[in-house]
Amino acid sequence: MAMKLGKSLFSILLATTLALPGCGRREESAKVAASEIKMAAVAPLTGSQAKIGTDMVLGTEIAIEEWNARGGVLGRKIILLKGDDEASPKQATSVARDLVDQGVVGVVGHFNSGCTIPASTIYNDAKVICITPAATNPLVTGRGFRGMFRVCGRDDQQGNAAARFAIDKLHVKRVAILHDKTTYGQGLADEFKKTLKANGIQPVYYAGVPKEETDFRAVVTAIRDTNPDIWYFGGIYDQGGPLVNQARQVGLTAPLMSGDGLIDKEFIRTTGKNGEGAYMTFGPDPNKVPTARDFLAKYRAKYGEPGPYSIYGYDAMNILLTAIQNTGTADFNALADYMHTHPFDTAMGKLEFDPKGDIKGSYYVMWIVTNGQFAVVE
Repeated sequence: MAMKLGKSLFSILLATTLALPGCGRREESAKVAASEIKMAAVAPLTGSQAKIGTDMVLGTEIAIEEWNARGGVLGRKIILLKGDDEASPKQATSVARDLVDQGVVGVVGHFNSGCTIPASTIYNDAKVICITPAATNPLVTGRGFRGMFRVCGRDDQQGNAAARFAIDKLHVKRVAILHDKTTYGQGLADEFKKTLKANGIQPVYYAGVPKEETDFRAVVTAIRDTNPDIWYFGGIYDQGGPLVNQARQVGLTAPLMSGDGLIDKEFIRTTGKNGEGAYMTFGPDPNKVPTARDFLAKYRAKYGEPGPYSIYGYDAMNILLTAIQNTGTADFNALADYMHTHPFDTAMGKLEFDPKGDIKGSYYVMWIVTNGQFAVVE
């Protein structure tokens, strides 16, 4: 009996001794967690859309560096977690679950509407604020999620703006429409078509191609044969560039019109002279916005020329951190309430959200590719 008691006492002492370092580590971990706040940025960081996604995330990095240089938010250092959704809805939900498990307070992302919509369901269920710099499909903010916001426009606005320009400025009568069968691409093309039809213009061609397709010869030949005044593409630059090149090869010379998914320097690099004269809807030129100058200078000094969504990633992260700072909390409901009811001074100017989480006011202007550059159509 005494031997058994001795062994039991020894076991207790040994277990206690071994546990001490672990207890210390857990306490230290708790202290670290209390001194940090986790934010996330998610976009395609690999694959054919990595360029535009990386540019967006780099914008969030600059915002966080500025806040940390001023002491962080609520006295806590800001940690940025980066997620690569690979432009895949399935991967987007996997990344979203992982970020929720890691305890992020807010998410800047995703880039694609097809990724943002399923991922935002996970964020909403977990009470994590999400603000997208780029996802334009109306459903992103159309499902009543209190913590879902965007700093870009909507496709029903974008498609309408493009169609109005085509009708009022280009005086088109014959229009062909193509899309990439994604939530973004087809949704945008359908909004464009809706405004055309409301104004008495029936498209002479309408079709979709999978976003992975690379051989467009049959499609662009069919479009050419309809003799369009313009042809419209709802999709992203990684597919739009080869599409334009193949269109020119078969003699389709009508101007291309598209949306914000094509307005990246990779489109110009891929198309060269073939891309000249292409029209695209996007937001105002940041180079002409006085409040954007400091950000643009910092970005160029550190990373080179900003991508189209670099400044929107920057603004989105600043809005989240400003809301945390001004409410004095990371509580989901408090942040959502504040963001819905207060204006924000951003690099792109003063911004306010409506009850859905969309920005108030107009957003889209028409751009054109001219002399190897994107320029706003004056």
